Amino acid sequence: MSVFISHITTDAANAYALSEWWRVALDYLVDPEDPNEPGHEECMIFSRDGSHRLLFIEVPEPKRGKNRLHFDVRPSEHDRDEEVDALIASGATLAADHRNADGTGWATLADPEGNEFCVLRSLAEVERGPRAD
Repeated sequence: MSVFISHITTDAANAYALSEWWRVALDYLVDPEDPNEPGHEECMIFSRDGSHRLLFIEVPEPKRGKNRLHFDVRPSEHDRDEEVDALIASGATLAADHRNADGTGWATLADPEGNEFCVLRSLAEVERGPRAD
C-alpha cells in the first residue's frame, strides 16, 4: 500500500476566520481561482511552494478536550520567544510553557478556537545550542 497526505483538515467553528489566522501565522497563500471568503464552510490555504495544504471545515460541534494531533511550528525569521509573543499578540493564548532557562524547550499555544500547537526553537537557535548561563 502506498499513499500520501493530500492535506491536513482541521474542524472549525468559523472556517474562514481560522484559516485566515493560520494563513497569516504561517505566511501561507489562498488559491486566487477559489479564494476563501467569510461564510465559506471550507477554506484551503497552502504553503508558498505548494507542498503543504491545510483545509478548515466548519462543524457544529465545539472542540472538546486536548487535540489528538497538533502542529509543531518553528520560527523562520525570529527566535522562539519573539514568535510566541507575536502569535499571542495576534490572538493565540499560552496553554503550557515548556521553555527552559537554558533556552531549550517549547511553548504550547492555542489558536483562536483553542486548537493546541507547539512553538519550537528556530533552526538558528538549535544550531547555537543551549545557553550557558
